[in-house]
Amino acid sequence: MTNEISLSRMGRTNVDEPFYLAVGDEVGLFEAAYADKTPVLLKGPTGTGKTRFLEYMASRLSRGDNGGKVNLTTVSCQEDLTASDLLGRFILEKDGTRWVDGPLTHTVRNGGICYLDEVVEARKDVMVVVHSLTDHRRFLPIAKLDTVIEAHTSFLLVVSYNPGYQTSIKDLKHSTRQRFVAIDFSYPSVEIETEILKIEGGALSDTAARLSALASNLRNLNKDYLIEGPSTRLLVYASRLISRGVSPKRACISAIADIVTDDPISREAIVDVIAAYFGDSEG
Repeated sequence: MTNEISLSRMGRTNVDEPFYLAVGDEVGLFEAAYADKTPVLLKGPTGTGKTRFLEYMASRLSRGDNGGKVNLTTVSCQEDLTASDLLGRFILEKDGTRWVDGPLTHTVRNGGICYLDEVVEARKDVMVVVHSLTDHRRFLPIAKLDTVIEAHTSFLLVVSYNPGYQTSIKDLKHSTRQRFVAIDFSYPSVEIETEILKIEGGALSDTAARLSALASNLRNLNKDYLIEGPSTRLLVYASRLISRGVSPKRACISAIADIVTDDPISREAIVDVIAAYFGDSEG
């Protein structure tokens, strides 16, 4: 019943739509970029809602005046991802060979949002193939087919990365950065994060407020103790464990302390902070 009240109060009328609670002007900014077909760069720490935001925006745009459903194709980039993985390849069949579009080519042809998550983790040749999609040309050359594909009118390229994890070796070149507009994601305020935990994690108001305050405290720890603070995603996990009957302290240790660090001294410091908020309560 608590969640139903919260959903109504937050204006979430369609429960099938991915839940996302805006923390700034990111919704309006993305809508403007989509309307203008300007490529978008999402920046921010892990678990701050970048992927969920895109799922929400695809759903939101689909019920707007954009001419139909806006499909979202997500590619999780890693060091083995090549340009061919994005573009496509010939496959051998009994009657010969057949070309199969990769996720990028498919989206360029048919429209929608192609999301390259953590793009700097991919091999260097990946960014080269998207350059012609990130300026006025909006086309994709396929050398293996000796053809050029003009992007569908509803096509939009979105990439993301976490600046805190990058080195000079793995970073976006400035020449690449300047092909996008950026939307910066950071941890939400305690008040907004509390609402997220009530709706997304099923937490009671007091528990949600304590979890949010705990996370805010941990995120301010010296970087010698913690490279990156607990994400909102981890708080949601803790909330769900608590709602299933796990004690708040144990849930926080499992979902937060044992995840964000392997260093025993740092873990002990985090557990002490958790105890300050939840003690040994089993409720």
